[in-house]
Amino acid sequence: MGLMDKVKAGVKAGAEQAAAKVEEGMERLQTKRELATAYNNLGRKAFELSENGELTHGELQPLLDDVRRLRDELAADTAEAAEAAKEEAPPPEQPPASEQPPASEPPAEA
Repeated sequence: MGLMDKVKAGVKAGAEQAAAKVEEGMERLQTKRELATAYNNLGRKAFELSENGELTHGELQPLLDDVRRLRDELAADTAEAAEAAKEEAPPPEQPPASEQPPASEPPAEA
């Protein structure tokens, strides 16, 4: 086996190892995303159950209060943004006077 063959074999082996590590990392990242989604779903369900009075625990109360506070802040920010957008919107265009319907005219006498 010549020197170039040994270099090629080494590069190929290194590339295969790197690809395997990348794949493992991607699988780990996907599992982390799934775990985060599961925690999110659990939290949402726990919040719903708490709001309905079906789940109570003293340690949950500060967490529930945080969710309510943040939800209310977001709703207020959204309402403010909508109001600001209304104020910034240009007024609707009026057709030129020649195209506007005539003001109510008195009936013509016969």
